[in-house]
Order: sequence, then structure tokens, then C-alpha cells
Amino acid sequence: MPATLLHTHRVEKPWGRHDLWPGFDDQPQDQPAIGEIWFQEPGDTRPDLLIKYLFTSQPLSVQVHPNDEQAHERGLPRGKDECWNILAARPDSTIALGTHEPVSKERLKQGAEDGSIEQLLDWKPVKAGDFLYCKSDTIHAIGGGLTVIEIQQNSETTYRLYDYGSDRELHLTDGIAVADPVPYVPITSPGDAGDGRYVQVEGPKFVLERWRGGTHQVALPAGVTGWLVPIKGAGEVAGVAWSAGQCITVTGTETVTASNDADLLFAYPGTARMAL
Repeated sequence: MPATLLHTHRVEKPWGRHDLWPGFDDQPQDQPAIGEIWFQEPGDTRPDLLIKYLFTSQPLSVQVHPNDEQAHERGLPRGKDECWNILAARPDSTIALGTHEPVSKERLKQGAEDGSIEQLLDWKPVKAGDFLYCKSDTIHAIGGGLTVIEIQQNSETTYRLYDYGSDRELHLTDGIAVADPVPYVPITSPGDAGDGRYVQVEGPKFVLERWRGGTHQVALPAGVTGWLVPIKGAGEVAGVAWSAGQCITVTGTETVTASNDADLLFAYPGTARMAL
């Protein structure tokens, strides 16, 4: 199929919320909070990328992910680079990325054990419209009060370093082994590509573009899948209608038609390049 509308999978989380985002029904108050909405069945490692919405009321754990090489050494299909488009944020919302200064693995372990890791991390204020790329091996923690679209390599491998005194399992040996406890260096966005397209990320793990409404051409190499994520608006591709809060996979050469008010993300693996 040249275009497929993906099913959603709601994931309950203790740090989640009941008020979600336009395009999604709010969670009933008498049911567990929703922290994530996946456009894929959990555990399916076949696609290169995974698309999620995150709804946070409290900070997530301090964590780190392996890179491709480290993942392969453990028999895993891939590492986990990820990025976040911030859709909404409380005035006090933050995301921790990297450390204030380089620290040793020994100091990192001590901080994870005694809680001082919270002071080692660089907690950055975030607001609606911000974009952050978090490469594998970066220590990070997403704060509370955020609505986020996460585009990531399709991996569920997370090493939890610290969880604010909860009884959830930590993974200090594996996590500290793959972590690079240094200050965060933001990527440089390629920027405006014309025709209503803005390139947020250009490889190596994936390409991510943000599109305005109108008509856009998709021209992916054979065997390569792209993910269309409409934040606002509605439209059609290859006979499949879509609207905000959905996700559509696209293959081959197709035309995406979007309403004038549309705000779209389009992602595909970094090993491919669209022929535009």
C-alpha cells in the first residue's frame, strides 16, 4: 500500500495525564493516566522509526540509550537517537540534556545512587515551538507539564539511571557504560528548504521535515518508508484521508495534499534521501 493509516496504542504511565491534545479524546478521570500514544504496536522492531506523543504531568526518569554499535553488541537491532517537537509547555517546564560540565563515570554513578545527579544535569527551560535533538548516549530527562511529539529510532531500550526515589528498577551498570556525561551540544538545523518545507534534522539516523499546508511531493527510494504526522489540519495522500492526531506511512512517489492551516511533520530513515 502506498499510504497506510496507522493504529494508535495508548500507554498508561504514572507520570501521564488525562487531558491530552486536539485530535485525541481525553482519558476518563476514573481510568489510569495516559503518558504516551504510539503509532505502532509495542515490541514491533521492524520499522526503522517510531512516532509517539508524550503527555507529562511529572518529570520522567533520568535515562540514557545505547548507540547503534553498543546496541548491536547486546544483540539489539539499533540504538536510539530521538528528537522532540514541543507542542505545549507549562511556564516552569524543563528538559534535562547532558551535564553542566564533563563528569567521570565514577561521579555519575555516585550521583545516580545518592540523588545528586539532579544537580549534575543541565535542566533547560522549554516552551511551545521548541525543537531538541537527543542523540544516543546523551543523559536526559523530560520534565512535567509537556506535550511532545517524539520521533525516534525504533528501539525500546532505555537504561534508567535515577527515578527520584521510586521503587522502579534502575540499570546503572548498563546505563553508565553507554552514557557520555558531557554538556549537550545542539545540532544545527539545515533550515528552510523552500516550498513550505523546513528541515529540522538531516541524518544520519533519520531526516525530519516540518511542512506548512498546501501540496507536497513525496519521492522515496524503493523499499523506504516515510511517516507523515499531522499536528494540525487535514488532507489526503494516495487516496487515504488524514487529520490531526493521526500518523500515515507513505512509500514511493505520492502527492500529499494538506489544508491551508496544516502543520505537518514528515520523517524517514537517514540512509535515504528524497528525490525532490
